[in-house]
Amino acid sequence: MCPVACRTRDLSFAYGVDPVLRGVDLVVPTGVVMGIVGPNGAGKSTLIKAMLGLLRPLNGGAEFFGQPLAAVRQKVGYMPQSTTVDWDFPARVLDVVTMGTYSGLGWLRRPGRPERDRALVALEQTGIPELAGQQIGELSGGQRQRVFLARALAQAPELYFMDEPFQGIDARSQQAILGVLHRLREQGRTVVIVHHDLATVADYCDHVTLLNRRVIAAGSVAEAFTRANIREAYEVPDADDSGFLR
Repeated sequence: MCPVACRTRDLSFAYGVDPVLRGVDLVVPTGVVMGIVGPNGAGKSTLIKAMLGLLRPLNGGAEFFGQPLAAVRQKVGYMPQSTTVDWDFPARVLDVVTMGTYSGLGWLRRPGRPERDRALVALEQTGIPELAGQQIGELSGGQRQRVFLARALAQAPELYFMDEPFQGIDARSQQAILGVLHRLREQGRTVVIVHHDLATVADYCDHVTLLNRRVIAAGSVAEAFTRANIREAYEVPDADDSGFLR
């Protein structure tokens, strides 16, 4: 049996009286790219935020490599949606990427040459080393996503969570990010992405979780990403799925 990178048990969450997640049990094996897929409002982003402690669940919780997040925090990286960031903040790309190294520094240490070198390598890996000195407010949407990915790479975690990494970006950035994801998988790292494009799930991911406030199906793409499961997750009647599924 494949080792487990993370799991949730009976995880539930609500905004006020509105339940968003109901008893989510999820297992993510190591060394896979898992897509979390579902309709708008299904709780995809909420799920990873609750797992990472950014939101407090009503009940249940998550563990990572068999331990609480606090015990293995350096092994877990997070790439939020770019729309959640203040891109007017005056910072250079290299400075933002170097922030990914902060979790490995003590309270009294400032990032030095080794941390800057790791950030530069991460920019090379994402194909944007020429942007190191540029202000983040001057970047395109695709460049911003690659900067966020580089920041996560600079941390060098074993498990990556990425919230909509392909949303609103150009084809070149899309291919660059996809290449990084597949290289991480080849290195034995684990990647969990919130994803919205059904047409590319099989190309981007090898595991998938279909979510609509609860887990509809989870497993390998071949096992879980079926027409029946997709219809159930998106609440699409059989007669109405023409053009919705390929």
